[in-house]
Amino acid sequence: MNNDYRLKNGSGCLACCGCGRQDNKLNTYDWMADIPGNAEEQDMVEVQFKNTRKGYYKNSNHLPLMKGDIVAVEASPGHDIGTVTLTGRLVPLQMKKANLRPDVEIKRVYRKAKPVDMEKYEEAKSREHQTMIRSRKIAEDLGLKMKIGDVEYQGDGNKAIFYYIADERVDFRQLIKVLAEAFKVRIEMKQIGARQEAGRIGGIGPCGRELCCATWMTSFISVSTSAARYQDISLNPQKLAGQCAKLKCCLNYEVDAYVECQKRLPSKEIELETKDAIYYYFKADILAGKITYSTDKSFLANECTISARRAFEVINMNKRGEKPEKLDSSEVGKEDRRSKDLLEQESLTRFDKSKNSKNKKKKGKNNQSVQEGEAEQNIAAKQGNNKGQKSQQQKAQQEQQKPKQELQKPNDNVEQAKPLDNNSKNPKNRHKGNNQNKRQPNTNPGDQPQKTNVQRQPEVRVSEKNIPQ
Repeated sequence: MNNDYRLKNGSGCLACCGCGRQDNKLNTYDWMADIPGNAEEQDMVEVQFKNTRKGYYKNSNHLPLMKGDIVAVEASPGHDIGTVTLTGRLVPLQMKKANLRPDVEIKRVYRKAKPVDMEKYEEAKSREHQTMIRSRKIAEDLGLKMKIGDVEYQGDGNKAIFYYIADERVDFRQLIKVLAEAFKVRIEMKQIGARQEAGRIGGIGPCGRELCCATWMTSFISVSTSAARYQDISLNPQKLAGQCAKLKCCLNYEVDAYVECQKRLPSKEIELETKDAIYYYFKADILAGKITYSTDKSFLANECTISARRAFEVINMNKRGEKPEKLDSSEVGKEDRRSKDLLEQESLTRFDKSKNSKNKKKKGKNNQSVQEGEAEQNIAAKQGNNKGQKSQQQKAQQEQQKPKQELQKPNDNVEQAKPLDNNSKNPKNRHKGNNQNKRQPNTNPGDQPQKTNVQRQPEVRVSEKNIPQ
């Protein structure tokens, strides 16, 4: 059993019939390809050749053609090789979009390409680049102000199409004779514009997507700088110009929406008067309906952003001779939390700000705790100093009272204390007494008289200054 589910539409395994190869320019999605009997309802097919060149042919032989098939079609003279890009009911709609005349003779599809046809086709394609380089030099030798951008050979190699760009009318009759003699083929010259050349070459735009002229755009409308002015885009030629060195076609996409929204904003020349100052128009966010005013005409000073409704209110008040206290008095407390910069919404570091704020909060809490601890230590130190002072005062009072108590003691205690005083005065006697006590044997405590060790306390002289008040 064969488990190969490869579809014959040139887009790989298990792909939808309507999806074609994306390397083809001006690719069309056939959303009706899966409907049964869609391909048999119309005999017309769309065939694409090199880059953006397309043609519509009639399948008179009723060949089972699908998207991605390589076919040989009628040409003058000989035949050409192309790829089927669309079949079924969408082909008449595409012909209508391409503005084909009804009286135009429609050529037919001969057959599916054979290996012999493909060999001739590959051989002809291999000569295109060398032909283009040589033809440019011939045109330069003839002094023609033109640029040959591309060369396309027919599938059988009997004809070559030269695409050129020129600002003025060029007389290339002599050039055709020289090219025919040099390459031995039939010559056809086609003039294209800068946008069409960019579409044929292809590329990636500053938006990150493939060029519009290479993917879907076929009719090119003139673009002027007024489209940039309506959208408040800075007139920087490096940003406004595309790869074709012309103004970008996408400037025309949203002009109508900006023009409609700009009608809801006040004029730029109107000045708003308040009790504090006079405000002048500086810039506006047209789609959001926000206007930024400044107190200076030349630069931004005392910036104030208000809505269009508030601006009209102030204008009506000024007409009545009234002046508000502030320009945005009615909108105080309404914070616009939306990002002013659209690119900031997709920034890679947009989540780091919240983390930094959390760390700052933690650091603030730690600092507060440290400060509280230091304050408690200071308070404890002060309390300790107060306690120390109180204890010193109490000791001084006790020392004053002790001499009085000693005077009131009996005489026996005084007599017993005298020998101790003599020993204390003579250090030698003091040591002798200690040695004698050590040498005496242990006897009953009742046989020996009890000795009372009464130490003489130092006399404390108390003056009025030392007495605490």
